[in-house]
Amino acid sequence: MTRLRGDVRYRFRVEDEEVHVVVEGDAEWVEGIVERLHLSDVGFTMPLARASRPTNLSGLASDEADEDEVIPDDRPPADMGPTPDPSRIPVVRRPIGQLDLARAIESIGLKDMKRPDPVELMDVVADMEAPMPVKDAMSVDPMAEAWLKALMEVVVREHGATAMRTQDIEEVLGERLGERREGVLEVWLHSLFSAGKLVKVHGGDGLGWGPSPAWLAS
Repeated sequence: MTRLRGDVRYRFRVEDEEVHVVVEGDAEWVEGIVERLHLSDVGFTMPLARASRPTNLSGLASDEADEDEVIPDDRPPADMGPTPDPSRIPVVRRPIGQLDLARAIESIGLKDMKRPDPVELMDVVADMEAPMPVKDAMSVDPMAEAWLKALMEVVVREHGATAMRTQDIEEVLGERLGERREGVLEVWLHSLFSAGKLVKVHGGDGLGWGPSPAWLAS
């Protein structure tokens, strides 16, 4: 076995006797310490910083060092690829604010996401069967939380939206939220956020609330 060169680490451990020996440094110096401690027949030594080796070079790296030899840090890799050519990078300049994001999205075959219509969601919720109350001893209102989860499931899975505004939640669920309105509703939603059940989505037109994946799947 080829002797290691460069910086190495020697390690020996005996868990039952709480013995843990680690020696780091130049290979020759570490070897001397190990021999002085009579640890030559136990433990193992490994290089600290081995440069990565290129592969599939069709013999370009045939003069590489042995597997157990540490490659000096100042040795350049055998294959760095072509020299970067900045002239091949396209430059796109436009005045700030001139990007038509909706048109750019449409140009690649995607449709701009539209916020679910609260009136349509009200009709969907009206046709739902009452969900089972959530099984969470920490829930302050298991039934209202169950309705909120059912609504969020429709919004996410059928409309592809990630969140709803507080006022839209209030408008769609109405009496199913109990007596929660405006500020009281927002406090309750924030408590669900603190419990890891909802996430906050900050947008230009207000604060939105979305379901955490774990809560939606529970």
